[in-house]
Parts: sequence; C-alpha cells; structure tokens
Amino acid sequence: MNNIKLNPLKKLEIILKGEQLDFATDLLDNAGVKGYTIINNLSGKGSHGFHEGHLMFNEDDVLTMLIAAVPEELVEPILEGFEPFFNRHSGVIFVSDIQVTRLVKFKN
Repeated sequence: MNNIKLNPLKKLEIILKGEQLDFATDLLDNAGVKGYTIINNLSGKGSHGFHEGHLMFNEDDVLTMLIAAVPEELVEPILEGFEPFFNRHSGVIFVSDIQVTRLVKFKN
C-alpha cells in the first residue's frame, strides 16, 4: 500500500428530482467535470417529508443522486451554477474531501 499515491479531490453528491437530471448533467459537463455516477430511485426523508424510491410512472418522478469527484477549483463554479436552480427547486448538494488514485481520471 505504500506505493499507492492518493490525490485530494472534492466529492459532490447532488440530490434532485429526476426530471431535473438533464439540467444537472449539462451543468457538470459545461463546468468540465470528466465523469459522474447517477443513482436513481432514492428513498429518504427531508424537509418535504418521506420520499419513496420506487418507480412511480417514470424516472422523472423519483429522486436522483449524481456523484462526482472534482478538483477543488471546480467546486465554487458548480455551486454558483446550482444556486439559482435551488432557489426554485428542492434538492441538496453535499461537498466532502476525498482522496483518489488515478488522478488522470478526474483532471484534464
């Protein structure tokens, strides 16, 4: 394990309604994020009460999470891009410090 180099990045966990997924992926793509993971059908409880993760009519009606590992310099522009969105829609972004191997997968 001593030969493995770890590199600091920020992890963004973005939770929003599935119908807003295109907005979120466009914002991440335009910000230069190299990749992300999408998890659909989330369950949980928040300020709007309990939300079940089963598929109702289509994927637009469920909560979705995008997970992205980004360089620190991308965090502020991404959060600024989401600020007007979250003034009109429900959702949340969690930002945490992480370390990754293979930094080339996350930076240009």
